[in-house]
Amino acid sequence: MTENLLSTYKKLMEKVKEIVILNSAQAIIQRDMETMMPPKAIGLRSQQLALLSQIDHKMTTDPQIETLLKSIEHHADYDSLDTVQKRNVYLIRKNYDEQTKLPEELVVEIAKQRAIAVDIWKKAKAAKKFLMFKPELEKLVELQKKAAEILMKVKKTKTPYDAAIDFFEPKMTSEEITRVFNELRAGLVSVLRKCEAAPRQPDVSVLKHKVPLDVQRKIAIALAEAVEYDVTSKNSGGRIDETEHPFTNGYYDDVRITTHYYEDLFASSVFSVLHEAGHALYEQNLKPEWMYQPVGTGCSSGFHESQSRTVENIIGRSHEFWAYFLPKLKGIAGSTLSNLNLDKFVHAINQVKPSKIRVEADEVTYGVHIIIRFNIERDLFADKITVKELPEIWNQCYKDYLGMKIENDSEGVMQDTHWASGYYGYFPSYALGNIYSGQLLAAMQKDLPSWRTQLEKGNFKNIRQWMSKNVHQQGNLYDPPALIKKITGKEITVKPYLDYLETKYSKLYGF
Repeated sequence: MTENLLSTYKKLMEKVKEIVILNSAQAIIQRDMETMMPPKAIGLRSQQLALLSQIDHKMTTDPQIETLLKSIEHHADYDSLDTVQKRNVYLIRKNYDEQTKLPEELVVEIAKQRAIAVDIWKKAKAAKKFLMFKPELEKLVELQKKAAEILMKVKKTKTPYDAAIDFFEPKMTSEEITRVFNELRAGLVSVLRKCEAAPRQPDVSVLKHKVPLDVQRKIAIALAEAVEYDVTSKNSGGRIDETEHPFTNGYYDDVRITTHYYEDLFASSVFSVLHEAGHALYEQNLKPEWMYQPVGTGCSSGFHESQSRTVENIIGRSHEFWAYFLPKLKGIAGSTLSNLNLDKFVHAINQVKPSKIRVEADEVTYGVHIIIRFNIERDLFADKITVKELPEIWNQCYKDYLGMKIENDSEGVMQDTHWASGYYGYFPSYALGNIYSGQLLAAMQKDLPSWRTQLEKGNFKNIRQWMSKNVHQQGNLYDPPALIKKITGKEITVKPYLDYLETKYSKLYGF
């Protein structure tokens, strides 16, 4: 590589580094809004986020980036760049072309409306009144549609919704997802029906014990330590806070998670902590030398979900994990949980039963919750349905798909924060993550045939190292379809995940 090309590339990466640092600051402010911000501060916070978005957009669309990109792309020695450098250039170009097409006023307006919508969503959810939320959601949806319509041209997608999906799952389309989800739904329903008809049903009363919140906080720390997410040492890069809707955010050395504690439902926080810790491990185990570079991020939201689902479900709901961790749980909780039986507890935490709430759904029915949301989003962006119709459509889908009667909008269309936060196109990633996790499990089984035995002894290290090598350390070097094929040798396929569910639940339920 010539000195001139190297110098230009370094200048480009320096500008990107500044944007990454700004984004990390935005993430912390966003996190504070969800965890610690006093109610009165929402007006100021919406302006802060809007200004930061404006600054971010100006930095991202700086004409000098275009000048540097062109200089690199048209350089006679461009082919001397290595794979990582070329991927960085590609990702910067993609983002630049997309962001320069978005008017700055629209970017600012969306950021401000997101903050307002989240605040109103919280109040409307507490009041169980969608009508309180509807006007702000309508404004946000229209703004997001406007952005998606602009971006579909530069992203070269068939539909605005495909442009929205591309932010979270590059190279995936609603058409392909619809095909995969149709196959997934059929498989999930099959396992569900077998579980419902099985003679061996779990006793879930063991999960109803009241566990004081301060005890649950100690359990959360112990769980984090068990999966090597450090929140206590002097050199830790993580922490656990509390919020209405659990989430993870941060970057490399500062990746934080949240959970929600319920005194009479301690398992809820157990699995939200494991889920979010899976996300955190992905972020913390990216290649250190890729920090501040576009390749130094996760491959996609779906791959992120594959990691959280692996830790939460494949690891965290396994008999082997609880053979190791249940004694620790009892030690922390004392007499409250002293009578828990391992087999009965593992069966209880793996109960398969249709429910109204996505975050409380079991492994089998969870995907159905996602398919409902995906279908609604797809039709909303295609103007086949309106925001006003959402509660009615939502309620009917839950009746048709899961046999559930929705009693109010809080347990229905307002249960998630995603639409208020403007994350349209994100929901499919959850189910895609499950599918990826099944494929990754099949691959890991070949490389680590003794992983279950190791887990039973409390050894999570080898599992984490396998995930780090094959997923985390790959960063954003590949788009999702290419990465899943690189790791497993196959295109995206539902079969390994359905096979995993069939094997696991036939053993638990005896069908």
